[in-house]
Amino acid sequence: MTREEKAKYIDDLAVQLVDNNVIYLADTAELTVEVVSSLRRKAFNANVSMRVVKNTLLEKAMDKVEGKDFSELKVTLSGATSIMFSEVGNAPAKLIRDFRKKEDKPILKGAWIDEGVYVGDDQLQMLADIKSKEELLGDIIGLLQSPAKNVISGLKGAGGTLAGILKTLEERA
Repeated sequence: MTREEKAKYIDDLAVQLVDNNVIYLADTAELTVEVVSSLRRKAFNANVSMRVVKNTLLEKAMDKVEGKDFSELKVTLSGATSIMFSEVGNAPAKLIRDFRKKEDKPILKGAWIDEGVYVGDDQLQMLADIKSKEELLGDIIGLLQSPAKNVISGLKGAGGTLAGILKTLEERA
């Protein structure tokens, strides 16, 4: 890579770091080309952008970004690193967790999710269990609808019972 190509690569990476609030760093070393291709395909299907990066160039890109403190993630930059970007906070974690059912890697190095920093593979399950914005909205709507459904079903049930009692009394008379 020439100096100009490196500078452009760093600038492009810095733009991606600024534009995304969900950033995962994973160790994909020792994976075969077939396995990495399979991981990329699954990432693409899950709307997760993934690419292998050089640690020194990623560190320079992190330094260029203003307003985000990546200092805690910089300590994870050793060995082979793949970076994943996503719109949904738990999508890359679920992807890694599901992929590791068949393979030993990728291993989560660290994640940046809406100003929160998570370092280490032990954070993977917790990150996968985080609910997405859509899931939270669905839960809230379900909770809001629940009392209304109870009142309506109560009124329907009581109305049917009351009408049945009145009809039975009318028939007896």
